[in-house]
Amino acid sequence: MPDRATLIDSFLATTDWAGVPRAPLAGDASNRRYERLTDPVTGRSAVLMDAPPDKGEDVRPFVTIARFLRDKGLSAPEIYAEDAETGFLLLEDLGDALFARVLAADPTPERQLYEAATHVLVALHELPPPELSPYSPPLMAQLSGLAFSKYRLGITGDDGGEAYARFLTRFEDILRATAGGKQVVILRDYHAENLIWLPERSGPARVGLLDFQDAMLGHPAYDLVSLLQDIRRDVPAGIEIAMTDLYISATGVDDHAFRTAYAVLGVQRNLRILGVFARLATDYGKPHYLDLIPAVWAHLKRGLDHPALAPVADLLLEALPAPTPEALTALRPA
Repeated sequence: MPDRATLIDSFLATTDWAGVPRAPLAGDASNRRYERLTDPVTGRSAVLMDAPPDKGEDVRPFVTIARFLRDKGLSAPEIYAEDAETGFLLLEDLGDALFARVLAADPTPERQLYEAATHVLVALHELPPPELSPYSPPLMAQLSGLAFSKYRLGITGDDGGEAYARFLTRFEDILRATAGGKQVVILRDYHAENLIWLPERSGPARVGLLDFQDAMLGHPAYDLVSLLQDIRRDVPAGIEIAMTDLYISATGVDDHAFRTAYAVLGVQRNLRILGVFARLATDYGKPHYLDLIPAVWAHLKRGLDHPALAPVADLLLEALPAPTPEALTALRPA
C-alpha cells in the first residue's frame, strides 16, 4: 500500500489545492495529524486532517457532526474534500485565534469570550439532536474507572480491587440519579484550546468549533463543565460562577438539579482524564500529559466536596494516590 505522503498527494490532486505548500499544525492526543496549506499567490489557506484508519481513526463522525453544526448556523469548519477510506479531510481554516492563545496575549476580553462560548451551548442545546450514541451512566462510570485501572495501577501496581468495584457501583447510581433528563449533543472536548474567536461573525457563529468527532448525547451540563473546569488554563472562579448562572438563566433549567449534575459530571470527567493522561504517558510515551494531572486533581478534589458525591468522596481520596512528584515519576515511561 502507498505510504501516507503518497496518499496525501493523490488526495490533494483531486482538489484545487494540489501542489500548495503545507506546514504542520499542532496535533492532539489522538493519531490524527494536521497541516495548513497556504497558497503563496492568493494567501488563501485550508487545513488537511490526516486520520489513518489503520491506527483506529475514522473521519466519518467528524463529517457528520461538522455538517450538523454548520447546518444549524454554528461555526464548524466547512469540508472542502473528503476521503473516508484513506482518512483525509480538507477543511476550512478557521485561523489561529484559539481562546487560550487570545487570552494569553490579552486577558481583557475573557468574559466576552466565555459568554460567547456559553451562548453556543445554549443554542446547541435547543436543537433536536442527530442520532448519536448516549453517554450513559454505565459508560460514564466505566470510563471514570480509568482512574483506577490506569492512574492508580500505574503508580501503585494494583487497580484497587474491591475499592474499584465499590466505586463503579456507587458512582453509576449517582450518575443515574443526577445526570438523566433531557439529552443534548455534547461535543465532549469543549475548552479554550478547541475554540476559535471569530469576531467578524455574529451570534453563536463567533465561536469556531474544533475536535468534536467524539460527540454523543448527554446531559447539558457536560460541555459547560469542560469549558469552565479547563485543565489547560485557570478559569477564574468568578467566570465559572457567572457562566453557570448565565446558562441556567438563558435555558430555564432547574437550578438545583443542574448545579448538582454539573458537580457530578465534573468529577466524572476529571476521573476519566486522570486515567487517560496516565495511559498516554505509560502506554503511548507522551509524558507531557503528566504535567496537567495536578490541575485535574485540584478540580476533582473540589468537585468531591458536593454532597451528591458523598458516597464516593472518601473512597476516592483513600484509593487514588495524590499526584506527588514521586507518584508522577512512577507514571513516566522508562
